Amino acid sequence: MAIKQRLSELEPELIALRRDLHAHPELGFQEVRTQAKVLSGLEALQIPARAVADTGVLGLLQGSRPGRTILLRADMDALPIHEENDLPYRSTTDGVMHACGHDGHTAMLLTAAKVLAEHRDRIAGSIKFAFQPNEEDAGAGRMVAEGVLEDPAVDAAFGLHLWNSLPTGTIDLKPGPIMAASHYFTLTIRGRGGHAGFAHQSIDPILTAAQVIQAVQAVQTREVDALDPAVIMFTALRAGSNSTIVPETVTLNGSIRFLYPGGDEIRDRFERIIEHTCKAHRADYELTFEVGNDLLSNNETMTRLARESAAAVLGDSHSVTAIVKTMAGEDFAAFADAVPAAFAFVGARDPDGEIPYPHHHPRFTFDEKALLIGAELYVHVAKQFLET
Repeated sequence: MAIKQRLSELEPELIALRRDLHAHPELGFQEVRTQAKVLSGLEALQIPARAVADTGVLGLLQGSRPGRTILLRADMDALPIHEENDLPYRSTTDGVMHACGHDGHTAMLLTAAKVLAEHRDRIAGSIKFAFQPNEEDAGAGRMVAEGVLEDPAVDAAFGLHLWNSLPTGTIDLKPGPIMAASHYFTLTIRGRGGHAGFAHQSIDPILTAAQVIQAVQAVQTREVDALDPAVIMFTALRAGSNSTIVPETVTLNGSIRFLYPGGDEIRDRFERIIEHTCKAHRADYELTFEVGNDLLSNNETMTRLARESAAAVLGDSHSVTAIVKTMAGEDFAAFADAVPAAFAFVGARDPDGEIPYPHHHPRFTFDEKALLIGAELYVHVAKQFLET
């Protein structure tokens, strides 16, 4: 396949598609326009496709000969952020913005699908194109539950993320844990309300909450190996209504994140400290967890294959690094838990431009030269896997 030449011809179309998606962002499980655009694009390529997980899309490209099946994934959702960029293609929806590069991911995968479809007669096996809704809140699990890894059974999966911490012209892949598991908690501490002037007649849930916030930090510093990354973060606290009233309850939200296998025991240690701290202050509590995503760990064999593809795409093995590990979460883990998988970070920082704003910032943007690299990486990984 003359991949580079064909993608170079498609670059204006690729950039235009990304900008169209950027101008029309949609939140998770609300990607109606995006879904329609993807379905229409796959239909034009004669790739059978269907809606899945409400606003997701699954396309299936079958080669001319039997073989294995690989799934390529791109996420489609935007964030509840008001864009501050002064761009001709800035968000047209107040309070919603593509601030994480998912518009680029969708455009890259749809463009890769076009190149692969044009060469289906040379493909042995099948390629599934998974356009996933709601990555920011675990939409991948819905896709897996609805059978995207079945009929035909998927043998491997590959995904990628545009990454502003890396310069354009680099790709990062490494085996093992690369993105943290994230478990979100809601903690309600219940005391006894009363008058602030008669504190001895009340049970102050705010004081109890303050003690809990301090005490649970000992889990990550005293109960987890210092070489195993873990963090407990409180990100919201709601209590009280008046300067003279001791409230009945305090509600706290936050997350527990860990970047090593088997970190689930942190939840038990976290609750143990909450239980005993509340008991010491005569307060009660309710604690619930929601798993945002599991630990994302790259399969060694798939990572080796993807690194070879990355070196071929860049024409330089030295530009393929193995440095990125992050406490951010990524629900591609739902695919990686089920089949051998690799996830890559595609550098998207213009080496000659200004230092970019980080992901999830209202002025986030990326170097559009990275789009061709990501699209080619999708094509090359699929091609190499099916030929191996």
